[in-house]
Amino acid sequence: MTQVESHAETHDEHGAAYYVKIWAVLLALLIVSIVGPMFGIKLLTLATAFGIAVVKAYLVARNFMHLAIEKKYIVYLLCTTIAFMFLFYAGTSPDIMQHQGRLWQNVAAEKEVQRALGAGHGEGG
Repeated sequence: MTQVESHAETHDEHGAAYYVKIWAVLLALLIVSIVGPMFGIKLLTLATAFGIAVVKAYLVARNFMHLAIEKKYIVYLLCTTIAFMFLFYAGTSPDIMQHQGRLWQNVAAEKEVQRALGAGHGEGG
């Protein structure tokens, strides 16, 4: 069985109603991710921003990108790419998230934060 035949069987197996259900779930998750931050609760905002984004990305990848019928090396490439993304974040975040290090200091960013905090206090924020 070729990959195209396998894809056709997978599509026939699910049918249009299946994809409409997935779309409805994605739409509901979108609404939750928009409404969640309106409550002003930090934990709820983080859960809706990141948790729901991960679930939506998984649903799209699983149902619309047809990764299950691709060759196995595609999964390895995807996992390697994600690992490199986290490695890049882990390597750069200590420098980006701080205004000073052992041998350097970002004076401009520190002044901008102080200016913004000062402006916020003046407006009652």
